[in-house]
Amino acid sequence: MTTITNSKEEIPIVKEQDVVPLRNRVKEYGVKIGMSILNQTKLITATSELVRNLLKYGGGGKVIIESVSNGRDNGVRVTFIDNGPGIANVELAMKDGYSTGKSLGLGLPGTKRLVNEFDIKTELGNGTTVTITKWKNG
Repeated sequence: MTTITNSKEEIPIVKEQDVVPLRNRVKEYGVKIGMSILNQTKLITATSELVRNLLKYGGGGKVIIESVSNGRDNGVRVTFIDNGPGIANVELAMKDGYSTGKSLGLGLPGTKRLVNEFDIKTELGNGTTVTITKWKNG
């Protein structure tokens, strides 16, 4: 089934102070479609992790928030786009415990577990795009 975008906005992310307003906008999208508090929390947690990666590893970029529908399902899709160095080994980056920073290495795999759909595209030297979707009832 085709996913239809109902509303969409693009937000530049260039500094740490951009994180909280982004989280608030993502929450507003979830509230608008009637997403449960639990699913809003999962979506906001995933958003926080990915936007921090965008700043830390990608040097900033932009985030696109969309309200989407697929048949009777409504959801929120968030796309994180940076022009950073890219991820050398996506398979390794998606393993629990792997980190190029000083973290627990739960970021990408943990984020994937919080959402219904997770897609990552990266090219060395040309940045990374991560798209997540959380369905209202998912």
